[in-house]
Amino acid sequence: MTQRTRTQRTRSAAAFAARAGGSAPRPSPHASHVLAPVHRLSLETVASRSGLHPEMVRRLVTLGLLEAHRDADGRLWFPPSAPLALARIERLRAGFCLNYASLGLVVELLERIAVLEAELHRRGVRSEDPSWI
Repeated sequence: MTQRTRTQRTRSAAAFAARAGGSAPRPSPHASHVLAPVHRLSLETVASRSGLHPEMVRRLVTLGLLEAHRDADGRLWFPPSAPLALARIERLRAGFCLNYASLGLVVELLERIAVLEAELHRRGVRSEDPSWI
């Protein structure tokens, strides 16, 4: 292991002081890595990830098909699962020719089925077994 010279230590201290004084370089907004897990997504992020227009995403929130929360400024924030939920909604709409009003019922029923399947799985019962066995 080599020792650092006094000049190197002085330069490092000066660089640290400069960064501490507010002249540190700011991270690029286009950084390719995440420093912390994302717990919510903005409207623009959800719209771009799902391929839908932001206004369409707003309409789905208004219809109650998509979960979102508003902050103090009125901006919509979504859970990380929102793009997946939007993809499911769009598949159902296109595959079964359902309108958005009826999609609410279908999505709710599918969620209830998933909960019941999870409960059966937890109990060790397979759903394809007839109930009389």
